[in-house]
Parts: sequence; structure tokens; C-alpha cells
Amino acid sequence: MNWANIATYSRILLIPVIVACYYSGADSAHLLAAILFTVASLTDWLDGYLARSLNQTSALGAFLDPVADKLLISVILIVLVAVYPALMIAATIIITRELLISALREWMALRELRNTVAVIFSGKLKTTIQMIAIIILLLADASLPEWVWFSGYLLLNLAALVSVWSMIHYFRNAWSVLFPKSDGL
Repeated sequence: MNWANIATYSRILLIPVIVACYYSGADSAHLLAAILFTVASLTDWLDGYLARSLNQTSALGAFLDPVADKLLISVILIVLVAVYPALMIAATIIITRELLISALREWMALRELRNTVAVIFSGKLKTTIQMIAIIILLLADASLPEWVWFSGYLLLNLAALVSVWSMIHYFRNAWSVLFPKSDGL
């Protein structure tokens, strides 16, 4: 066990805490859920930083980090869709993209071509936008002006568009491996 993996595990362990907090009905539950989600989101950066700076990269960490990211985003999006059905389309696009890219990366890793689908700028941009959107949506409650929720809604839809854009880039990079040219055609 190293510090980078501990950061990743903490992200996974925070997921049910965020959900319980959000649904607790306690005073400031939305604020606390947003803060906890922010902390969990920052561990995404922290685990990579620790792994590189402390030379603690590992195969387990490389596997767990994206799993933790997908779990965090997917579970919290499902929670938000349960409260705000208007988020259904954007959440569906984002979660579907996450599953497809995970499958693509696994496929490419089996062929020892994982670098073909290494993280690109549009993927990082998507992650940043969706995390900001989710923080805003977790914060939104009846005590805040409606524009707060609406700004989160707009950002989540923007994240969905960037998700599709980045997915196209990933699949374009992997196209020749997925669909090799046949000599007989």
C-alpha cells in the first residue's frame, strides 16, 4: 500500500459518504456533499501527483485510478438524476462514454497499445467541466437562486458535448486497431 493508492481508495470510500450526506436532510447537507465531492475530485489529481513525485506508480494504481473516477462520477450523477430528472440525457451520455472508453482502453491494453488511447486534453477538459458542474448541482437547493442550479445544468450539458468530442478522438486514434484493413478487400 502506498500514498498514491491510499488517495485512490479514499475517493472510492467517499462515494457512499457523499450519497448519505446528500440524502441525509441535515442542515447544510448539500454544502457538505459538495465539499466531500470536491475533496474526492481533488484526490484524482493527488494520486497521480503522489505516484509520480514519490515514484509510487503501480499496475494496481493505474487500474484503480480510472475505476475510482468512473465510480465517483457515475454514482453521483445517478443520485443527481434521481433528484433532477432534467439531467438524464447529459448523465446518460457521460456515463455511456465512460463505459465505452473504459472498454476501449481495456481492449487496447490487451493488445499492448494502451498509449494509443492515453488521456488527451479534451478528456481532461471534460473531467474538469463535469466536476465543476456536479459540485454546483450538489450545492443547489431551495435556499439558493435558481440560476445556481441552471448554471450546473448548462455545465453538465457542456460536459456531455465535450464527452462525445473526446470519445470521437479516442476512437479515431484506435480506429486502425479496431478495424484493420483486410488484404482481401
